[in-house]
Amino acid sequence: MGARVLDVYRQEKSFGAAGDLQHALDLLSAARGGELGPSLRIYQPRPTVAFGQRDARLPGFPDAAAACRDLGFEPLVRKAGGRAAAYHEGCLVLDHIEPEADAVRHSLARFADFAQLLAGALQHAGVPAGVGEIPGEYCPGEYSVHGGTEARVKLVGTAQRVVSGAWLFSSVVVIEDSAPLRGVLTAVYDALGLDWDPSTAGAAEDLRPGLTVAGAEASLLAAYGRYAALRTADPRHLERITAPGTTVFPTAAPAR
Repeated sequence: MGARVLDVYRQEKSFGAAGDLQHALDLLSAARGGELGPSLRIYQPRPTVAFGQRDARLPGFPDAAAACRDLGFEPLVRKAGGRAAAYHEGCLVLDHIEPEADAVRHSLARFADFAQLLAGALQHAGVPAGVGEIPGEYCPGEYSVHGGTEARVKLVGTAQRVVSGAWLFSSVVVIEDSAPLRGVLTAVYDALGLDWDPSTAGAAEDLRPGLTVAGAEASLLAAYGRYAALRTADPRHLERITAPGTTVFPTAAPAR
């Protein structure tokens, strides 16, 4: 554990909703090609609803995408599976990329290990957090990080992409301003005809009043500091990395 070094890139400038999502794949390609070492990119995303491939095939998808735009969120279709998830500037996205010869070998363990790391970070920030799917949550997952004791809310969703020679583990941590997320998810899931419980959409500040994005980020970095030695890196290095031919296309559904 102590031998690991992780370069931390705090991205202040957004590439746009689609560009930020695309850039994670660019970084994965760079790690695979030996142009990027173990790295952690952190940024506050633009208002986005990231749909899964299955969502995009449902009859209600055009209405769901239009509802996103009506509410100020950009609808995108991600390459990963899962169901629709929403995020905005009150969230943090952590893209953890590492080159690894046998990237598939520990893929399942990564979900469990990083879920515990993220839950521990939130606990350090004063949020009662645990790991596991909660009934009725949006974009359900076995390794979701939730908060609360009786009335639990989803606080972190994770996804992973593995290629030959590298892996990408992405986490979205919801920290502030849950109401707009709950609103857009309600409209989206209604349009898609999917059941869910809106009360499961929340933010860390709902459970720990006064917690800010900056405060949560400090706790997250402290947790990652127990995984590896952290080294502050220049985010301009990431801006020079692109990988043509792997574009994530935004949806083209018109607003109602």
